[in-house]
Amino acid sequence: QVQLVESGGGLVQAGGSLRLSCAPSGRTFSSYAMAWFRQAPGKEREFVAAVDRTGIITYYTDSVKGRFTISRDKAKNAVYLQMNSLKPDDTAVYYCAAGRFIVRITTGYDYWGQGTQVTVSS
Repeated sequence: QVQLVESGGGLVQAGGSLRLSCAPSGRTFSSYAMAWFRQAPGKEREFVAAVDRTGIITYYTDSVKGRFTISRDKAKNAVYLQMNSLKPDDTAVYYCAAGRFIVRITTGYDYWGQGTQVTVSS
């Protein structure tokens, strides 16, 4: 069974940092683009960041540019989201996703994790 398992979420004060990890199991995703999405209560799931299969091309939503960094470690078959200068508006469940192409829409991804909660207090 193919799974994406997120970890690293938690409660942090505004201005703090967290590092999310996504560790796929059941198969390798080295030929896939990987992405992070988030969903706040009462809101639709939104794109946060993505990295292509080479690890060179990255996309970010405007609200996290300069604060978040997505990266991947092919040797570990993992992808990370380093989140700095966190704001209360970043509070959401964060999801890892894998897809054939690096895109910004949920329908472009075939595999999803269960999510990890990130809560930023003011």
